[in-house]
Amino acid sequence: MPEPSARILVPVGDSSTFRNTVAYAVREARRVADETGQEPTVHFVYPVRWQLVDETERSAADEVAAILDKARVWATEDLDYDDDGDLSDEDITVSIETAVVGEDRYLFSPGDFAEVLLEYARDRDLDRIIVDPEYQPGGSAPMLQPMEAELSKSGRAVEEAPVERVVERSRLPSRANVSKAVVMFGASFGFYLLLSGVVSTFNIVTGAISAGIVTAIFARISFVNSPTPRRFVMRAGRFLIYVPYLLYEIVKANFEVAYIILHPKLPIDPKMQRFRAAIWGDLSVTTLANSITLTPGTLTVDVDRDSLIIHSLTGSSRDGLSDGALERAVRFVFYGRAAARIPTPAERDAVRDGSAPPRPTEDAE
Repeated sequence: MPEPSARILVPVGDSSTFRNTVAYAVREARRVADETGQEPTVHFVYPVRWQLVDETERSAADEVAAILDKARVWATEDLDYDDDGDLSDEDITVSIETAVVGEDRYLFSPGDFAEVLLEYARDRDLDRIIVDPEYQPGGSAPMLQPMEAELSKSGRAVEEAPVERVVERSRLPSRANVSKAVVMFGASFGFYLLLSGVVSTFNIVTGAISAGIVTAIFARISFVNSPTPRRFVMRAGRFLIYVPYLLYEIVKANFEVAYIILHPKLPIDPKMQRFRAAIWGDLSVTTLANSITLTPGTLTVDVDRDSLIIHSLTGSSRDGLSDGALERAVRFVFYGRAAARIPTPAERDAVRDGSAPPRPTEDAE
């Protein structure tokens, strides 16, 4: 078992035990430093599941900044007091750091979260990881224990803060859980009736039972954010606009591929390329990846950290991806009209490489 370390990393997120976890981490750093003479430091790190590309994500960034600021303030307060609640006169200074990681990645699985945290820990020589027992890295998805298992593979000491969990009991379900249940039940029930092909009493009853079982099992883990009627209606409306556009792109690509097949010289130039899209979130990334695959001439092979791995048949299909029309259309569906006004992937790559200045985005409406 690794020796106790005063160099600690704490993944953070808003939870009922966040405050107590902060207190435990800073006091552990000071205790171990007092016993071993190590230089104590605690790093509070927030792994994000989105990429900050333009002003449409500023509210999420502000929320993260507020959470990290809470951690710093609480840590400073706890260092001023000893374990008995009295003012501390210990001459041990604990360094407190905060950071955001994962902005340049797609963080989906427990392994993705563990990887960015371990990279941060290796770069800063942090030997111990303390985890908030109520921390939810994947939103509402149950990913804490798998993430802890991935972190433990590194050989670092990984532990949950021994804090008392706050169990909230209520006779009435929360509005967030009700909205998740309603959307899950409606989608499952509608899909069942669609597959059955006949609206009969038997199908309605069995469909309702099946949808109820699916809702009970999956409703609370299938949504990162609680669905709202307004968001659902707006996304559904924008998706109805997106479908004809996608069909047009599919038809156009079919003609291009047919021309290549019928051409005597078969002018193909197949390549694998990494496509960095300004899209994040399971559903939006899946929509973009499947849209690319449905368009003849391009195939999404994999999602790799901060990008999609795409096989393209011709140079023109690669140019189409670089122009970013499909990416902007998916952004329009999930994030609104203002979110579609961003530089193209080619322009962003040029800025990243330092070969071109960034194109200013228009103000959000």
